[in-house]
Amino acid sequence: MVAQLAQPDSLLAWMGCLADPTRLRLLRLLERNELGVADLCDVLQLPQSTVSRHLKVLADQGWAQSRRQATNHLYQLLLDELDPSARRLWILAREQSDQWPTARHDSTRLQRLLAERTSDSQAFFASAAEHWDKLRDEYYGQTFTTHALLALLPPGSVIADLGCGTGRAAALLAPYVAKIIGVDNSAAMLKAARRRTIDMQNVELRRGNLEELPIESSSCDAALLLLGLTYMTDPPAVLRESLRVLKTGGRVVIVDLLAHDRDDFRKQMDQRWPGFAPPPVEAMLHGAGYESIVVRSLAPEAKVKGPGLFLATGVRPN
Repeated sequence: MVAQLAQPDSLLAWMGCLADPTRLRLLRLLERNELGVADLCDVLQLPQSTVSRHLKVLADQGWAQSRRQATNHLYQLLLDELDPSARRLWILAREQSDQWPTARHDSTRLQRLLAERTSDSQAFFASAAEHWDKLRDEYYGQTFTTHALLALLPPGSVIADLGCGTGRAAALLAPYVAKIIGVDNSAAMLKAARRRTIDMQNVELRRGNLEELPIESSSCDAALLLLGLTYMTDPPAVLRESLRVLKTGGRVVIVDLLAHDRDDFRKQMDQRWPGFAPPPVEAMLHGAGYESIVVRSLAPEAKVKGPGLFLATGVRPN
């Protein structure tokens, strides 16, 4: 913000700062763009010493804000941060200088500079497109996309994590929703889940069977069932219970194994069911009372050794 000085000193200081054509040209460029000294020298066709001297005056008087980026300083006129009287003075100065031939040439050179930047950016992405995913993973990791998608959840949501296991999903969801109710019948799994979520005040863990959930009716916005249906004695009963605890319009999300013939795998994992084909899953969801049902196979991940998976969703109707 332009410094507040005693009247009439403030008016005279503002007018004195603007009473120079080079500084007016600089402010015209900086009003809509954040530019460095080299950029400004290129557009104004002035030496660095001249541009830097005038930028210092503008910065000292509060007309131009600056920030450091690596070894460069970037400058910008932030119109909303000016004193209202100074803003009116600048608007008048800008209008009176609109027809300057020099100002029009400055604008033409600025558009050329910005076009070159766009071209350079497009050239970079054209060359990087084939290995962009690898670059992103190498420099930024893979979890930021997951967190961005989780942030789309309504923050007031109550989620039922059915067959919560060691609390992995609950811990991931907890920062983004109001409450997680995790249910599992294994004391050992719940012990591990408590360790994982001990600092998360909005995670509540309950021991119980998924066929008879220890959750109040119509109390949850969504129900999550990850790799749990193959362990259930009565999968349709589990789906009916999941519907019971959902509010109207609530959604169930299921991920589990597609039907397979790997009996050794089923015995190793102590699963009751060798997966499910999509049509029976859709029929079970429909029989439980769900609508807007979608069941689809998931693409297998590289180096994964287990059977393929499906994703199923359904909505509790009115």
